[in-house]
Amino acid sequence: HSNACGRTSSRELFVLTYGALVAQLCKEYEKDEDVNACLDRMVLLSKVHLWFARNTFTQQSFILLQVAFKMYLGVTPSVSCNSVTGNEFSLILDKNPLVDFVEELPAERASLCYCNLLCGVIRGALEMVHLAAEVSFLQDRLKGDAVTEIGITFLRKPEDRRLVITT
Repeated sequence: HSNACGRTSSRELFVLTYGALVAQLCKEYEKDEDVNACLDRMVLLSKVHLWFARNTFTQQSFILLQVAFKMYLGVTPSVSCNSVTGNEFSLILDKNPLVDFVEELPAERASLCYCNLLCGVIRGALEMVHLAAEVSFLQDRLKGDAVTEIGITFLRKPEDRRLVITT
């Protein structure tokens, strides 16, 4: 994939580089759990620029994550919120660009969560707006599921307040 000038887009470069990163981690760590933990700890977002004065705190979280996915991966996840308490929701990706160049996981790496970096990025972004959350994969296309689904559970109920974040 390249643009009209024959150059690789930043999204494609990130996806290719990410694949090399996972391959290197698999060489360095024998256990998939160690690779998963390493990927989860890597946070790529360093600043959040956001000003959503018209939305509730929870709505801002949804918007923040959707905007971040669009900016960094070129896709917008849908949001599913079936929780009665309002502290759980899922981001659903029909297409996951991180796996564009991955056909399948090797049999010896069956428990590898290849895209676990996304969990760390999401958790880190939420922490930047003072929301503690557990983030994990509920479905994964690389493991035969129809979609990629990332579950997010707030560890404490977010207050319904307005949030303004600047750098």
